[in-house]
Amino acid sequence: MIGQKAAETMEKTDIKSMTREELQEAICGMGEKKFRADQIYNWMHVKLAAGFDEMTNISKAFREECKEKFSYTALEAVRVQKSKIDGTQKFLFALEDGNVVESVLMPYKHGNSVCISSQVGCRMGCRFCASTLDGLTRNLKSSEMLDQIYSITRITGERVSNVVVMGTGEPLDNYDNLVRFIRLLTDENGLHLSQRNVTVSTCGIVPGIIKLAEEGLQITLALSLHGATDEKRQELMPIAKVYSINELMDAVDAYFARTGRRITFEYSLVAGINDTYEDVEHLSKLAGKRNCHINLIPVNPIKERNFRQPDQAYVAAFKNKLEKNRINVTIRREMGRDIDGACGQLRKRHLEEGKEDIRC
Repeated sequence: MIGQKAAETMEKTDIKSMTREELQEAICGMGEKKFRADQIYNWMHVKLAAGFDEMTNISKAFREECKEKFSYTALEAVRVQKSKIDGTQKFLFALEDGNVVESVLMPYKHGNSVCISSQVGCRMGCRFCASTLDGLTRNLKSSEMLDQIYSITRITGERVSNVVVMGTGEPLDNYDNLVRFIRLLTDENGLHLSQRNVTVSTCGIVPGIIKLAEEGLQITLALSLHGATDEKRQELMPIAKVYSINELMDAVDAYFARTGRRITFEYSLVAGINDTYEDVEHLSKLAGKRNCHINLIPVNPIKERNFRQPDQAYVAAFKNKLEKNRINVTIRREMGRDIDGACGQLRKRHLEEGKEDIRC
C-alpha cells in the first residue's frame, strides 16, 4: 500500500530532480545515446509530461527500462478550490508517501503567479501562520516543488510567468533542494522562467541568506520581517530569538551587495501588535537605509489564533506614514479569502477531516 509504494520509490533515482548533465550521464550509462536524455528532459520540463508513457518518440522497451530505474514525480490534485471573488485557485496535491501539500494560482493583469510550498509542514513556529501548527513532516524534493507548477499548468492550461516560494515551509530550511529547483525551473533547456520572476521568502535564517547570495542567482529575496525591533519580532516569530535584527540586516545588506537585487520586506499587520505609530517609525528607520520595498499584508486570520486585521483605514494610514518617510511600499491585494487563502489552511482542514490516507 502507501508504505510499500514509498519504499519502492525511495530505491529509485528521482529523474525529475536531475540536471540535464546528470540525466545525460545516467542515460548514457544505460547504453543509450545522449540525445535520448535530451528527449526525456524536454518531455519533463518543456512538454510537462505526466509520465514516461507520454514520451511517444521513445521506444516502449526503453520507457519500461526507465520505469524500473527512475521514480517520476507527477502530483495528483485531490482538491481544487476556485475563488468566486478574484479567480484565485488553490490546489491540494497528493505526494507518493500519502502526505499533501498546497499551491496557489493567482491571476494578475501582468500574468499568472504560482505560490508553491517547499516543505510538508513547517518548524519555524510563526504564531500567525497555519502552516506551522502541526510542525515539520519533511522537506520536498526539487521535483515535488517543480511539479506543483507543472501540474497547475497541465490542469488549467494557463501559462505561469511568476513563481513565489512562499507557501507552506521555510525554503532556506530546505536549502539544497530549493537551489536545485530554481536552477531547473530557470534552465534554458527547460521551462526557462526568468530568475528575476522567481521570489523566495524566508523568515530570516541568516546563514542561508548569506549562502544564497553566493549562488550567482538573480532571484528576489523576500524577508518576512513582521516587526522592526527584536522585541516585536520575538513576539511573533521564534526565529527572532536566534538571529537579531542587526544580524538579519547585515545578511540582507550582504545579499544586496552581492546580487544587486532589491530586497522585499514582508510585513503582516496584526491589530494591536505591530501596527502602532512607533512601529511605523522603527520600520522607516530600518527600511530608509536600504534599497528595499515593503509589502504590507493585513494578517489573514486563522481560527487557532486570535490575531485580527487592522481596519482598512488604519492600514492605509500606516502605508501613508511610510510613504511620507519616503519608503517604497504597497498593500498586498488579498486574494482567495473565500477559499482557505492563508498558507496551510486547506491542508490543515483536509487533515482534520481524517483524509490523510488519500492514496492506497
